[in-house]
Order: sequence, then structure tokens, then C-alpha cells
Amino acid sequence: MTAPSRTTVLFSSLTALVLVAIAATVVWSWRDDLPDPLASHWGGRSSVPDGFSSLKALTLSTGVLVVLLLALFAAIGWFWGSTATTRRLVAASAVWAGGFGACLLLFTAGVQRGLTDASRATLPGWAVAGLLVLPLAPAVVAALLVRKDPREPAGGPVGPDAPRLALGGDERAVWIHRADGGPGLIAGALAIAVVAVLAVVLREWALLIVPVLLAALFAAMFAFTVRVDATGLTVRSVLGWPGTHIPLEEVERASVAEVRPIREFGGWGWRVGRRGRVGVVLRAGESLLVERSADRSFVVTVGDAATGAALLNTLAERSRAA
Repeated sequence: MTAPSRTTVLFSSLTALVLVAIAATVVWSWRDDLPDPLASHWGGRSSVPDGFSSLKALTLSTGVLVVLLLALFAAIGWFWGSTATTRRLVAASAVWAGGFGACLLLFTAGVQRGLTDASRATLPGWAVAGLLVLPLAPAVVAALLVRKDPREPAGGPVGPDAPRLALGGDERAVWIHRADGGPGLIAGALAIAVVAVLAVVLREWALLIVPVLLAALFAAMFAFTVRVDATGLTVRSVLGWPGTHIPLEEVERASVAEVRPIREFGGWGWRVGRRGRVGVVLRAGESLLVERSADRSFVVTVGDAATGAALLNTLAERSRAA
């Protein structure tokens, strides 16, 4: 638990709650124009409501959902928010949850204003798409407002048992490898296909924006370039974002590790795992593990990780002797 993690958790959670409170206030101002009970759930086709609740119950259940999500993200940030990457994920997720709750209230009630019978309410495709997409805007802003990590040089030499690569005194070397594919990409492709087919079958063309955004997301999260050179380790999406850089001065030890995505990280992609470890986890098996200063660590699943780790250790040791 650090000052930056506390700040991130508190401000992102407060922002999320404010968004929901504003939406709830607006919706309650519409109460005389809304049917009682309200349609609160729609079946396979958006024109058929199959669940109803009072305005009070809808507001309360939405608030409880957002609070539960915020508790989860707060726990991650509070205990494992030692890196800016983790804090950005926490801030974006918390604010997105608040935006989602706010849009859920506004769209669910908004499409029923002026109706006397909630069974006639329809939920258009643009509302479903907006429910998922609109909260992304404040979430991105929240992530961008999180400060970068200050440089924290390692307090000692590179671990003596860490592998090295034999390099001459004036010899230079660069290691570049591609990390891509994996089960997560397959799952993403299936999700994109399902949403696209659903939009066509229901003729809700506004929903097509969701698979387009999902395609961009998975393209950014499941193809990375991994580079070790005289500046340190750089891992960057082929689209240019997201990415991270670990300078040589912060490297304490690099090694090869076996990664189990589900057990250690809960899935695939850019993840935060046990004990706050940050990872680009695309598949199970071999990975490059970097233990860095301030009790932080980073892992990326990539082939030929032994060569990358050995070179990174060698360059880090050389930088300390310079």
C-alpha cells in the first residue's frame, strides 16, 4: 500500500460514485413521467421486456453492482498498486464501472419516459452500444491522469546467479522477439463474431460498433514486440499502445519462468496477477521474468526467453559498471 495507490483508489472510486449519483438524481427527476413498475430487463430481442422493477429497486440494484465492482478494483489497487500500470488499470476500471452504472440508469429509464405501460418499452441498439462504449471516454481520461512511476534504481548488483550472455567489452547486442496469438485471441475472435452475428440477426446496426471496438482492443492486447537493448526492456503493442519500458538501472534479475495464465493471472492479455505482478500473458509456458527495484516484477510470455533474460542481465550489469 503506497500513497499513489491510495490516491488512485480514492479518487477513481469517488469519481465513479459521483457519476452514478448524478445519473440517479436525473432519473429520479423523471419519476412522474415513468411507468411503475419499470422494464428492467429485455430478452433475446430488445423489443420484449421480460423483467420489471420499481424505480427505487432499479436505482438500488445498480448502486450495489457498482459498489461491488469498486470494492474489487479497490482491493487490487490498494494491495497491489505498486506500479503505474496497475494503478492505470484500476483507475480506468473503476471509472468505467461508474460510467456503466450511470448509463444503465439513464438509458433504462430514458427509453420509458412518457409510457404508461412498461411492457411496451423497447431498448434500441444504440442504447446497448452506448452502455458499453460511452463509459470508455472517462475511463481513458482516468488512466491518463495517473502519474508515471518515478525512476527507482536498484540498490545492488544484478543477482549473481542470474544468467549472463558472453559479450566482449565493446560488443553490442539487441534481442527482439514477437509475442502474439494464444487462447485469448481465439476467445476474442469468437466474441467478436457472436456480437456481430447478433447485431445482424436483430437488425440492431448500432451494435456493430461493439465488435469493431473489440477488434481494435484485441489487436492491441494480443500482439507485442519485445526488445532488449542498451536502454533496458521494452514491451509494446504492435499498434503502439499499450506498452512499458523497464530501464537497466531498475533491473535486479531477469530469468525464465513458467506461466499459468488462469491460475496466476486469471486470464490472458495485459494482466495484474498474484502479489501485484504485471504481465503480458498470451499463453501458458515459457516467459521472460524481470524482477525490478521497489519489489516489483514484470513477466511477458515470449519465445527464446532465456536469451532475452541473459542479455538483459548482462547489459544491466554493464550499466552499473559504467
